[in-house]
Amino acid sequence: MPRGLANWTYDDVVDVLKEHGFILNYTKGSHFYFIGNYEGRFRQVCVPYHGTRAIKPRTLRGIILQSGIPKNDWLKR
Repeated sequence: MPRGLANWTYDDVVDVLKEHGFILNYTKGSHFYFIGNYEGRFRQVCVPYHGTRAIKPRTLRGIILQSGIPKNDWLKR
């Protein structure tokens, strides 16, 4: 279970993105690119997939910035 910015997996991140209307656009290697429209702006988010390994907190911060979804919405999961 995610706590703060630590221990987030690919599946946890994708669940939040899909809740906010993002859909998978394409895949290149182990990176999945999601597109969506959040607060009237088009967004593209790159999410790395490495099995069940946790996404590093710095990478997760980048994903949060790319998505435009407020950090509080991510952390209340």
